[in-house]
Amino acid sequence: MRAVHMRDLFDADPQRFERFTMVIDGGQEAPGAGAADPAARAELLIDLSKHRATDETYRLLLDLARAAGVERARRAMFAGERINATEDRPVLHVALRNRSNTPIVVDGVDVMPAINSVLHRMRNYVAGVHAGTLTGFGGDRFTDVVNIGIGGSYLGPQMVVRALEPYATHGLRTHFVANVDGAAISRVLAELNPATTLFLVASKTFTTQETMLNAHTARDWLAGAVGADDPAAVAAAVSRHFVALSSNLTAVAGFGIDPANMFEFWDWVGGRYSLWSSIGLGIALSVGFDAFEELLAGAHAVDQHFLNEPLASNAPVLLALLGVWYRNFFGARTVAVLPYDESLEFLATYLQQADMESNGKSVDRLGRDLLIDSGPVLWGQPGTNGQHAFYQL
Repeated sequence: MRAVHMRDLFDADPQRFERFTMVIDGGQEAPGAGAADPAARAELLIDLSKHRATDETYRLLLDLARAAGVERARRAMFAGERINATEDRPVLHVALRNRSNTPIVVDGVDVMPAINSVLHRMRNYVAGVHAGTLTGFGGDRFTDVVNIGIGGSYLGPQMVVRALEPYATHGLRTHFVANVDGAAISRVLAELNPATTLFLVASKTFTTQETMLNAHTARDWLAGAVGADDPAAVAAAVSRHFVALSSNLTAVAGFGIDPANMFEFWDWVGGRYSLWSSIGLGIALSVGFDAFEELLAGAHAVDQHFLNEPLASNAPVLLALLGVWYRNFFGARTVAVLPYDESLEFLATYLQQADMESNGKSVDRLGRDLLIDSGPVLWGQPGTNGQHAFYQL
C-alpha cells in the first residue's frame, strides 16, 4: 500500500469521493441560520476518500470487525450492559445526549428521568445567572466563571467553550484551571473580582487531589475578600460563589457548597466523555442552555448513526478500522490532528485523552495480553503554525 498513490486511486475511480463520503444530519439548523436556508442544516461530512485504502482494504477490515464482534459490542453498550469489565460498569455517555428520550435501563431502572432532572436544574441555574437573579455576595452579577477540574473535567469543556466562542453572547468570561503548581490559578485570579466570580468545581468524588487543592485556593481567595475572620460571611459567600459538579454530596456540603448547587453525574460516565453531563455546565453558562442542548442533539445524531448504520457505511466504525490498519498493517505510529479553524485549537488536546486514554492499553477488556498494537500516538496543533514547524520535518 505504500506504493499506492492517491492520484492513481482517483484516476481509477472518478466516483471515489462520492463512494467514500458520508454525511450525518444533525437534525437541526446550524446556529444562527435562517429557517428557509436548506444549506444551513447542521451536518457533519466525513471524507474517507483521501485514505490510501482500496475496496479490498475495506472488505478485509470489515471482516475483521465482524469477527471481533463489533456489532454485538455496539448493541451491548447502548443497552446499558456492563461492558467495562474492570470496574463492572456500563459505559453510557450516550444516555447523556439521548435527545429521543428512549428508555435506557441499568439494573432495571431507566436512567433517563435522572438525567433529565439534572438537565432541568442546569437550565434553571444557567437562566438565573444570565438573568442576574443569582448573584455574588454583594449582589453583583457574575462576570467570570472559573472551571476547576482536571482530565476530562477540564479538557472537554475547555475545547467546546473555545470552539463555540462566537456564540458566547451572555457576557460571561470562562476560565479553566487544572495545573496543581499554583501558577495557573494565581494567574487567573489576579485578573478577577471576587464579588463577580463564580467557581465550578468538577470532581466526581470531590477528592481529586489537584482539583481540590485549587478549589481550596479559590475559597481562601474569596474568604480574603469577604473577611476571613467572619466565618458566617465566608460561608454565605462560598454558598453563592461555588458550584459542585460531583456525586459526593457529603464532601460537597463539607466544603461549604449549597447542596442545591451540586449537579450530579454517574459512575457510568467516563471522564473523557463527561462534557455532555453536568461537567458541561461551564459550556452552558458560556453559550446558553439552548445551545448546550443543540450540542447534545448533535452528539445524539452521531450516536444514532453509529448504532443503526451498517458497518460498511458507518463512519465511526470505518474510522476506527482505519486506525487499526494504519497502526498494525501500514506501520504508522502517530496521528496528527491539524485543524485550520483557530477556534478548534484545543481539539487535538481533547482528542489525545479521548483516544489514547481509551486505547492505550496492553491488555484487552478481559485482561489478556494484546497481540497487536492498540493505538498510535495522537498529537497536533492548528495547522497554520504547524506549517512553519513540524510540517517541514
